[in-house]
Amino acid sequence: MTWLVWRVSPFITSIFFILGVFTLFEVLVDWIKVKLHSKDINIKDHTVESVVGIIYMLIFSFGLQYSVLGQSYSWEFMNFQLIAIVFCAYFLNIRIPYYFLLPIVLLFMIYNSSVGYWESWCHAITLIIFYVTMNKGYLWSQKLKSPLFFYLGTGTFFGALLWYFMKLKFDFSWTTYVQELSYLVIFELLLYSYVRMLFRDDRLKARLAEVASHDALTKALNYSAYETEIKYLFKNSKDNNLSFSMVMFDIDHFKRVNDTYGHLAGDRVLQHTVDVVQTVLNANDSSVKLYRTGGEEFNVLFPNYDLEGTQAIVEEIFTALNHLKVETDEKEIEISVSMGVSQISNKDVTPNDFYKRVDNNLYYSKKHGRMQITTI
Repeated sequence: MTWLVWRVSPFITSIFFILGVFTLFEVLVDWIKVKLHSKDINIKDHTVESVVGIIYMLIFSFGLQYSVLGQSYSWEFMNFQLIAIVFCAYFLNIRIPYYFLLPIVLLFMIYNSSVGYWESWCHAITLIIFYVTMNKGYLWSQKLKSPLFFYLGTGTFFGALLWYFMKLKFDFSWTTYVQELSYLVIFELLLYSYVRMLFRDDRLKARLAEVASHDALTKALNYSAYETEIKYLFKNSKDNNLSFSMVMFDIDHFKRVNDTYGHLAGDRVLQHTVDVVQTVLNANDSSVKLYRTGGEEFNVLFPNYDLEGTQAIVEEIFTALNHLKVETDEKEIEISVSMGVSQISNKDVTPNDFYKRVDNNLYYSKKHGRMQITTI
């Protein structure tokens, strides 16, 4: 059709077809991730990519095969199906035990009526070994200076075997065999370049998002991230009648640290404070986040926590920080902190109402001797 009507080679249209299929996959996965994140469903991005990838590529492979079932050229779309396998095994790194692949290839053989051919069984076993090799070799190949050699070498070797079994079964010419294997190598190179470009773009986006949401000095989440999160958590808690608590703390007499030891020492104190608090949070609950909201001021948001629920973590942070000794340029600086804690109230109309109450509790701690926790 493409050649007769538009004078465009089927090979050229195949390239655009492959690009379109994987572009559609990226769009679909991104859409699902946005939907899940908007509903605050905590599923890892890699899990989403793996599940969608398996379903998408199975539909893709079986759908293509449907159009050539029972035909003498039912091998015609094999390169597309091999590229789909490479994408799942290598780039998505979807880990499927080989014994789970057996029923899939068996179902495919039943689907295209090839169970009775020994060549098809050789093809199926080779296909499973191909998937497992690509999958297992992914992490190893990333340690190489050029993972392309492993990727292309493995793809070409198994592609040659798989096309050889197809040649034995359908008895097409060696010219066709070489042509199809060459197409596979070109498609693999195209896929490699295309996916690397997408991954570079994703890494850049992730890096920009991290810079925008994290404090440059301490690497804690910054005020912008805090402002976005508290608006969401406040509304979600109000709408769904959920608990929500917050802790605000700052380092006592921090100005004195800067004046006495210098700003570099003050920076080290801030960094060490964040490291200690983050260690406590990681050991307790990863959903509880730390934010640097001012010079020496920090907020910790506790979604789905009432005051009683926060007590153990707050006291652990308080104990870890008070009398903490920070070494800077052979000087040892001992610090203490003051804290204010509160939970969301029915009287709170805006996130700022909640913030002011926690801030007042912190001010009370500082005004009445410092190094204490005020909870109202």
